[in-house]
Amino acid sequence: MISLSVAALVFGVVFLAELPDKTALAGLMLGTRYRASYVFAGVAAAFVVHVVLAVAAGSVLTLLPQRVLQAVVGVLFLAGALVLWLKKDDEEEEQARTPADQSFWKVASSGFMLILVAEFGDLTQIMTANLAARYDDPLSVGLGAVLALWAVAALGILGGRTLMRFVPLRLITKVAALLMAGLAAFSLYEAATP
Repeated sequence: MISLSVAALVFGVVFLAELPDKTALAGLMLGTRYRASYVFAGVAAAFVVHVVLAVAAGSVLTLLPQRVLQAVVGVLFLAGALVLWLKKDDEEEEQARTPADQSFWKVASSGFMLILVAEFGDLTQIMTANLAARYDDPLSVGLGAVLALWAVAALGILGGRTLMRFVPLRLITKVAALLMAGLAAFSLYEAATP
C-alpha cells in the first residue's frame, strides 16, 4: 500500500533539491534541440532507473567515495562544456527548429544516456536512498522521487522550447556551456577539498 504522506514528503524534498540541479539545464538544452515528448521519454526512463537503484540500495549509496564521484562528475561536465562551446552553430538552429526530423529512439536514447551518466550518485539519488532506508516504504519513496524528478525534467524541457522562441540557440548553447563549466569547477573543487 502506498503512503500518500510519505510520497508527498519525498516529492517535496526531491523536487526542491533537484530544481536548481543539472537536470533542468540538461532538459533545457535537449528541449531546445529535439521534440519535447521524445526527450521526456528518455529522461523519464533514466530517472526510473536511478530511483530503482537508489531505493534498492537504501543507505548503501551513502558509502560511495564521494570525492571520486565528484571528480568524475566534474570531468564529465567539463567535457560537456567544451563540446557545447566548440560546436558549430551553422545548421544547428535550423535543425533545432525542425525537431520532427529526429527519430524517437535517437532522441530518447540521448536523453536517457545523458541523465543516466550525469545523475549517477547525485544528491537526490543519495537522498532517495536515505529516505527509502528511513521510511522503510520503498514504493511510496520511489513514487514520490520519480514524480518529483519527472516534474523537474518537464519544467526544464518545456522551458527550453519556450526560451528558444525568444533567444537564439547560439546564445543558449554558449550560456549552457558556461554553466556546465561552472558546475565542473564546483564538482572538481568539492572533489579536491577535504
